[in-house]
Amino acid sequence: MMPSARFPVSVTLLRRLAYASIIANVGIVVTGGAVRLTASGLGCPTWPRCTDGSYTTTPEMGVHGMIEFGNRLLTFAVGIIALAVLLGILTHRVRPRGVLSLAVAVFLGIPAQAVIGGITVLTHLNPWVVGLHFLASMVVIAAAYALWRRIAEPDGPAVPTVPAPLRALALFTTLVSAAVLVVGTWVTGSGPHAGDQGAARNGLDPEAISQVHADGVFLLIGLSVALVFAFRAVGATRAARAAVVLVAVELSQGLIGFVQYFTHLPAVLVAAHMLGSCLVLLATLAVLWSTRERRPADPAVGAVAAGQRVTVAA
Repeated sequence: MMPSARFPVSVTLLRRLAYASIIANVGIVVTGGAVRLTASGLGCPTWPRCTDGSYTTTPEMGVHGMIEFGNRLLTFAVGIIALAVLLGILTHRVRPRGVLSLAVAVFLGIPAQAVIGGITVLTHLNPWVVGLHFLASMVVIAAAYALWRRIAEPDGPAVPTVPAPLRALALFTTLVSAAVLVVGTWVTGSGPHAGDQGAARNGLDPEAISQVHADGVFLLIGLSVALVFAFRAVGATRAARAAVVLVAVELSQGLIGFVQYFTHLPAVLVAAHMLGSCLVLLATLAVLWSTRERRPADPAVGAVAAGQRVTVAA
């Protein structure tokens, strides 16, 4: 069976659904931030119910209950999109390796996120658990991105598009990006936006841990700029473009971070910074993905498949 038969015409729909899954998972990170920034983290004071006697919010709980319960409802919307992607993939008897595993990981990651969210409530917004909740979202977003990219790829071997040292540098940059995200949760856990007035903080010195975070950001930007010049030097145009986008996203995120720090963390900038964290992750993964490509195992089959895709598009 030719590779094009793996995903017939509906490959376009599957990619759109996978893309929607990325957007939905980023969106729930931002709405989750809104819960914390409006001090609605304990708007529903228990889990899995909203109150001891109700799964839904009650009028007595006011706006905070509505905000927290609304965010819980969004989890179902994100899960429905992930389920649609998974079911779409299952309809195809033959599919690229790894696609089904990624779809299952994204789908199962959402209820896992809900459980971690429930633990944050049951531990009265313990800052370390809240940080884990955010980082788990980053893992699901990364899996959703990999799924989106993998769906349309041929099933041949992955071939590097840049020399091995530059691929290693891109991988190291990805690890530094992940470390910056982790330290960012420590900064958040030491700051004023706890999600509830009575929630504890992690006890770290806000200024000291913010400096550590800033140092990591400087390292990340430096590595990303180095990737731009290195990719251009070896003629890797696609990788260089991805690195330029990464630098632009990092500079924007860094600007938001500095402004929010010196303006005493206004809620709107903190929310923008959370969105920026997701965009930095996605831009970093785009750079890593650009350092390799998959080619059809049989070039002649690949040419036929490409011609069929053009015919379908027409």
